[in-house]
Amino acid sequence: MDCFYAAIEVRDRRGVLTTCNYEARKFGVRSAMPTFMALQRCPNLIVVPTRFDVYRREAAVIRGVLYRFTPLIEPLSLDEAYLDVTAHPNAPAALAHEIRSTIFRKTKLTSSAGIGPNKLIAKIASEINKPNGQCEVKPEEVGDFMKDLPVRKIWGIGEKSERKLEELGVKTCGELQRFSRSELVDLFGKFGLDLYDLCRGIDVRPVEPDRPRKSLSTEETFAADLTTLEECEEKLEELFQDLMADLAQKESTREITKIFVKLKFDDFTRTTAERAGLTPALQDFRLLLAEAFARAGKPVRLIGLGVRFADTPPEEAQLDLL
Repeated sequence: MDCFYAAIEVRDRRGVLTTCNYEARKFGVRSAMPTFMALQRCPNLIVVPTRFDVYRREAAVIRGVLYRFTPLIEPLSLDEAYLDVTAHPNAPAALAHEIRSTIFRKTKLTSSAGIGPNKLIAKIASEINKPNGQCEVKPEEVGDFMKDLPVRKIWGIGEKSERKLEELGVKTCGELQRFSRSELVDLFGKFGLDLYDLCRGIDVRPVEPDRPRKSLSTEETFAADLTTLEECEEKLEELFQDLMADLAQKESTREITKIFVKLKFDDFTRTTAERAGLTPALQDFRLLLAEAFARAGKPVRLIGLGVRFADTPPEEAQLDLL
């Protein structure tokens, strides 16, 4: 989906801009940027409250549309998913257009799509014609597609790896292809094995429908910092109710192994108090909150709390994305 949260606000609030839509991005504003930084870059920015109940409702509508076309869906977030449409009779590009059109008719929200022979190619292609567009990379086009692609586009390549490659004179996937598999293992360890294939557009990861999540959490960033433990406890109760509702709706049968509380302070430092053997009860979360708060004693900008689930056995692999 294109700027999913912002697009809903624009649709429902008649053109009001938020920090993560395309108009705001022209000023250097980006998702997850602190508000004061965003306002420095774009003084006329209008900030509106988040409405995750609305976002979840719209995401459910969109997910319902996707299931009309294939049962093989791997959600990445509320607004993004991989689809395996190998078995569908329609041509992939035409099918993507039909899916996007259906989503717009149902929600009045635009979306973008990447069509490729695997998850790596599809993900990269999905960024090319945003917003409200699509890009198809056919199997025979993968070699040329990867040749001039910046290495940062490959999953697993972050700032540190990118700098390391730049020191080696490597900026594109084509340049990275000059290295042998053993050379990449020497440079990047086990990840070098994946990197050898990925820079060539090879990705054997299957689409994994309904992959069990490892954790479930909720959090809130406050308009004014919380300066006392008592203030934090009041907000904790509200977040606890949200978490319990999500657990009951989404993960009522999962075994919980740990609970945690995360704090972000006014200087943007973070800490997490986590414990095994505790139940997801309000009093247990209060204990972890007190532990985390005592570590710094600074004003609190954000509180998050959540649970971690027991591992589940891997499911049988699905078809490749085509």
